Amino acid sequence: MIGLVKAEVRKLFTTRLWWIMLLVMLVLIGVNLTFITAFAGVTSEAGGAALPARDTAEWVQTAWSVGSGGSIFVMILGVVMITSEYRYQTVTGTFLTTPRRERVIIAKLITGALVGLLFALVALVLVAAVVIPATLLSGGELSLSESRIPQVSVGILASLALYGLFGIGLGALVRNQIAGIVGAVVWAYVVESIFTAIPVLHPVGKWLPGGAAQALMSIDVDTGLGRPEWLPAWGGALVLIGYGLLFALVASATTVRRDIT
Repeated sequence: MIGLVKAEVRKLFTTRLWWIMLLVMLVLIGVNLTFITAFAGVTSEAGGAALPARDTAEWVQTAWSVGSGGSIFVMILGVVMITSEYRYQTVTGTFLTTPRRERVIIAKLITGALVGLLFALVALVLVAAVVIPATLLSGGELSLSESRIPQVSVGILASLALYGLFGIGLGALVRNQIAGIVGAVVWAYVVESIFTAIPVLHPVGKWLPGGAAQALMSIDVDTGLGRPEWLPAWGGALVLIGYGLLFALVASATTVRRDIT
């Protein structure tokens, strides 16, 4: 199994897609951090601050959670990892080399989770490089307990690893690369956003992967239409684990039973 995982990692890292996605993710997170830092404590027309001031634990928590924005890029990589095998017809050679297809899928799932963890770690390094100096220079104190930095970091690591599995499961289900990527983007930016933004849909949204990740991080985001009521942190963790197992089963079942010709 270790050899299969190494082979999957080598296949992914010999392409340009992974570092392009990594760079785009860092740019996106950097832009978000710039706005959150620039407008921290700025008074809105209603008389209150649109964002907490930079010297508060609330701002640290909000800014730190920006690292979760890399989930869509990990999901796309997961989709490409399996759909590219069908697109370029390398899947035949892969399964001839390793006839037990489930082992190949397990190796891809492990690789997807590892890539998610890698992207999460890089995102957290960028976030720390911006948030820590901004807080200290503003006269604030960096309290790990009040700002929940450890919990938010664990949530980011878990959610990005999960979305790597999600992408592989989606790619195994549709097998078409374009359809898989479009599906990933629609899910991340349309479906989950709708269930988070519309109050009447919050009871459903909290059970989706994005809602479970927010619960694990204990981030209370006001969308302007009401604050979603997330699951408790332990509930979010269990839901994420459940989704991870579900995506693994989908990827295994749809690949093992299908004809690859």
